[in-house]
Amino acid sequence: MTYEEKVKLIVDYIKSGEKAESDFKVGFEAEHFTVDKDSLLTASYSEEGGVRDILEELENEGFHGIYENEYIMGLSGDDVSVSIEPAAQFEMAFDARESMDELFDLYKANMKKIIPVFDKADKLLVTVGYQPKSKIDDLNFIPKERYKYMSKYFLAHGGPSPHNMMKGSASLQAAIDYKDEDDFRKKFFVANALSTFLYSTFDNAYIFEGEVYQKHNIRQSIWDNCDPARSGVYDFAFDEDLSYESYAKKILDTDSIFIRENGVDTYTGDTKFEEIFNKDHSLDMIYHALSIVFPDVRVKRYIEVRMPDSVPYPYNLAGVALIKNIFYNEDLLDYLYTDVFADMTYEKSNELKDAAVENGIHTTYKDKAIWQWMLDIIGRIDNDQKYIEPIKELLEKQMTPRDLYEKLYQEDPKKALYEFSVNKFVRDINGQD
Repeated sequence: MTYEEKVKLIVDYIKSGEKAESDFKVGFEAEHFTVDKDSLLTASYSEEGGVRDILEELENEGFHGIYENEYIMGLSGDDVSVSIEPAAQFEMAFDARESMDELFDLYKANMKKIIPVFDKADKLLVTVGYQPKSKIDDLNFIPKERYKYMSKYFLAHGGPSPHNMMKGSASLQAAIDYKDEDDFRKKFFVANALSTFLYSTFDNAYIFEGEVYQKHNIRQSIWDNCDPARSGVYDFAFDEDLSYESYAKKILDTDSIFIRENGVDTYTGDTKFEEIFNKDHSLDMIYHALSIVFPDVRVKRYIEVRMPDSVPYPYNLAGVALIKNIFYNEDLLDYLYTDVFADMTYEKSNELKDAAVENGIHTTYKDKAIWQWMLDIIGRIDNDQKYIEPIKELLEKQMTPRDLYEKLYQEDPKKALYEFSVNKFVRDINGQD
């Protein structure tokens, strides 16, 4: 198979995600930490009453268990799936919907199913950006070979923060559609241009490795120091000739780390996907190649916006609604593409990121601070205001979710973690029903 044929396979895969505007939807993923209510330590996969036991109990409650060998590694349910990240972070992926009301109903219905199991186990399902108390050296990898291979690879080829990424972090991610390659180009460009803005607006990490983190946007710093070849903003994101092909060539030039052969994960280290495709260029391999990269903006058959920290309700739905409206409002998208970020470059993006580590939402871009730019963007949105309003109110106070978390934590860490848990959300919702 020639190089051009390999590129075309990935291009065709990405192109197959094109949708008519009338079919545009938005989906999201939310990662959580499972934390003991009393000690605030993160529950391991294997401990009694830990994540494995919780998954098995949820399977008994009607979810379908997903197993690798004898280990339960995830769940599937009605339009939702659960997967377990390297240190047993609890990730829930909600199928895409046309409206925020539909997404909220899906989120609410599933959280009301799972939280009683967490309550029974005396565990909180916590939405913060970094481990609230436990340190990564005290957390074991779940029994999944691929995570051992990723650790091995990153320690040999990555930066200083791969284990912080794998075992310490939790995020909120949204998926958006595109109608054609021009629409893809515009949305990919704007999403990357907004990288620092979304990291900063949804910063929600106050504690880092058991200590107060004195700077901002720890998620951004962790990813930028994990594996520069596959994370952060890609250097072609703002090129005039950005295309499906640009992205496909980047994937082929990426180290594969591991692949699945004959039903078993096999370590491949720094073997490029271009070479891997000589033996296996199936749809499953293409999907794996597109999934084992971790840029701020990732492409599959949709565009993933991956910058926000995990944040509690209502800020999680606010984040999804904000992303949805930025990318599905043609006038707003054009305003950002042709006006606000017209002269954005890879170098300017990285300079802005560096500045935001020190200054957060007070970082200046052109003539305004990030919080002012975000309010300007929100002011141009007509739809989904009831969902966006909570993050608007925070920005008007020049605050982020982290500021709320910090204030509560200084009063009482237990109170902070409960207030930032899905347990509280479900309790409040049940009280309203």
